[in-house]
Amino acid sequence: MVKTKNKNHNQDLVSILMNCYNGEAYLRESIESIITQTHENWELIFWDNKSTDSSKQIFDSYSDSRLKYFLAPEHSNLGGGRSSAFKHLNGDYIAILDVDDLWLSSKLEKQINLFDDSEVGIVISDTMFFDDSNERALYDGNYPPEGNVFRNLLTKYFVSLETVMFRKSILDKLDYGFDSDFSYIADFDLVLRTAKISKLAIHKEVLAKWRVHEDSDSWKSSVTFSNERELWITKQINQDPKFLNDYSKEISILQSKNFLLMAINALSNGERLKTLGYISKTNFKVWYDYAVLFLCFIPFSNKLIQYSQKRRIKRLLK
Repeated sequence: MVKTKNKNHNQDLVSILMNCYNGEAYLRESIESIITQTHENWELIFWDNKSTDSSKQIFDSYSDSRLKYFLAPEHSNLGGGRSSAFKHLNGDYIAILDVDDLWLSSKLEKQINLFDDSEVGIVISDTMFFDDSNERALYDGNYPPEGNVFRNLLTKYFVSLETVMFRKSILDKLDYGFDSDFSYIADFDLVLRTAKISKLAIHKEVLAKWRVHEDSDSWKSSVTFSNERELWITKQINQDPKFLNDYSKEISILQSKNFLLMAINALSNGERLKTLGYISKTNFKVWYDYAVLFLCFIPFSNKLIQYSQKRRIKRLLK
C-alpha cells in the first residue's frame, strides 16, 4: 500500500457536477453551499438539461468564474445528462451535488484529506436527511464498512450521492464514466464500478444534507430503480462472464430486493397476479417477502400499500 502523509491539497482542483432540469425551487441554496466551501479550488460544471424554468437566470446571477454553464443540446434522462457532462470534469477529484441538496462549508476540505491513501478512489461522509421541520443523520454514528466494499455495496448500498467524492485518476481507469443507459442508478453504477477497483473511505461526520420531498425522483419512480438494477446485473454479466459466478451470493440478495420492490409496486397498482410472479422470485429470507405474499389475498391491500408508501418519506426523518 502506497500512502502520502499530510499532503497539502490546497491546489488540488475539485470538479463539481450539477445536473439541472427545472431546479429553480432550491437551486440558489445549493449553489450557495458550494460557493461557501473552505476548499476554494473548485469548478462547478453546471449542466442545464434544457430547463424551462428560471434555473438559468438564477445561475447567471452569479459572477464567480468558477461557475461554468453548459446547455444540453437536447433533454435527456438524469444518467444521460451526467454522462454528457462528464467529459467537462477536469479536476483531480470529482464531486456531485443535485439542485435540491446542500453541503456544509467544510465538506470538500475535510473529505479530500482521506485521499492521502493512494488506494482510495471514493470518499463519502454522513449526511442529514431533512425537510422544513425535521432532520435525521443517515448513519448517526453507525457507519458502514470501509476499504474494499464492493461486495457490501452489492447487497446493501449505503452511499448517498451528495456525500461522494471520486479520485479522477481512478475513474480514468474505467471504460466510461456515467452510463447513459441508466437514469436513476447512474450513480450506483459508477460507485460500484469504482469500488471494484479501489477502496472507499468515510469521513465520520455529517458534511452534507439530502432534501426529503415528494417531488424527488427517488420517490416518484421508485420501481424504476429496481428495473434499472436488474439491467445493471445483466450488463455486468455480459461484460464479465465470471461476474455471475464470482458474486452469485451477492447477486441473489440484490435480485431478491429488486423483486420485492417490484412486487410492492405491482400490488399498490392492484396487479395481484403480477405481484405473485415477482414475490415468487424473492428468496423469502426477510419478513417483508411473506408480508407482501399475505397481502396478495387481503381485500383493499393496494390501499394499505399506497398509504405505507406515502409514509416512507416521513419515516426517513424519525
